[in-house]
Amino acid sequence: MESTIIEQIGQQAKPYITKGIRQFGWDRARKISNQATEEGTAHRLNDYLLSDPRAEDVDEQGTIYAWMAQLFAEVTKQVVDQYGDSGKDAVREAVRRFGEERGEGIAHRAAHLGFPNTIQHYLSNYDMGRSELFEFENVLTENNIEQTFTKCPFGEQWVEDGMGEYGILYCEMIDPAVAKGFNSDFEVEHDQYVIHEGVCHFHFSMNKKEGKQL
Repeated sequence: MESTIIEQIGQQAKPYITKGIRQFGWDRARKISNQATEEGTAHRLNDYLLSDPRAEDVDEQGTIYAWMAQLFAEVTKQVVDQYGDSGKDAVREAVRRFGEERGEGIAHRAAHLGFPNTIQHYLSNYDMGRSELFEFENVLTENNIEQTFTKCPFGEQWVEDGMGEYGILYCEMIDPAVAKGFNSDFEVEHDQYVIHEGVCHFHFSMNKKEGKQL
């Protein structure tokens, strides 16, 4: 997200990203960064933590889903409040790229198991586990998936924090982008949102029955 915002807006956006992380809390950001390091990944948060090593927020409450929702919203708020529509476009593009990368990873996971990137192998190879904090129903037919979420910790956190106008930029982009990354023939209609209607409703469709193994 950070690299896309800076690419789209310029280096002048960096102080606003820093401010968003500060609002989220240095201590929580450090915990996320440290966990990524333990898992073998150098998190981009490291650069910001080095620039301001203070630990101002020691609140341990909340799940990782809540934390990631809040981090996204705080950074997005600073960028959007400063840059308006161009800030929104930069955030949307960041989410789109992130989603497509995830979708490509799902396709590669399916291929590793010997499956093509067809609709039948999308959910079974999905990259994010669904904890009890998600409640959803899937209805699968030959080339369609109808999916309804009645609980989503991301959307619920944004509503609780009054950050829906920023969180919706993630919701609008992420699932269509993940699906497109998995297979460019995927079409996704997202016509209801937890943030607005209290539920998320999706319709996934794919006209082509045959995918490809990567």
